[in-house]
Amino acid sequence: MFVTTFGQKGGVAKTCTSIHLAAHWANSGRSVVLVDADRNRSATAYASRGLLPFDVVPMEAAAKATRNAEIVVTDGQASSNEEELKNLVEGSDFIVLPTTAQSRSIELTVEMSCMLNKFDIPYAALIVKADARKKASIQIARNSLCGFDIQVLDSEIPLLNAFENAETEGVTVDRAVTKNGRSDRRRMSGFFAYSQACREIELLMPKPKVIPMPIGWNVSRLEDRAA
Repeated sequence: MFVTTFGQKGGVAKTCTSIHLAAHWANSGRSVVLVDADRNRSATAYASRGLLPFDVVPMEAAAKATRNAEIVVTDGQASSNEEELKNLVEGSDFIVLPTTAQSRSIELTVEMSCMLNKFDIPYAALIVKADARKKASIQIARNSLCGFDIQVLDSEIPLLNAFENAETEGVTVDRAVTKNGRSDRRRMSGFFAYSQACREIELLMPKPKVIPMPIGWNVSRLEDRAA
């Protein structure tokens, strides 16, 4: 399974989303590799302390590093370059578009969806940095995206200081601590939200195509031919 996160600008938690999607699947016992395809190497910097439950590799090492992985999450370049987009899309099964509820972020997500519509690849927007005090704005953002026929995940990633604290320490949000060294009391709500997003993504993932057997063939005949 190949999942890629995209965004046209920084500040939309693209790398944070990549890290936490990969962490959920790694914690559930899957073999996961995160490919850092962003020129800023944000995911590589996040993982530099070696405290994440999966490997992070640069794009140049992806072919070998992902050979035995069950799930590959790619932290895509924050760009609107159509050629870069095409290269990453062709190697993906599903695209995640993190977006805040701010109008400019919504506009850029709509622009990105227009480019993705040229390819036969499923994608969905994920609302991030959702401020619980601004539920009306979040609903407006959700309605705007849906108005452009963009699939929006039901999960919303809350706006939490715990995410910043986790990145500073090089860990996932469920292990975030405050400046005084205590466990952040809201850390699990952040991780749970990403876990919910992962479950939605798996449900939306295209199912493998079943190739029908020719009439008159059966498994035993195929096994005989193989022998």
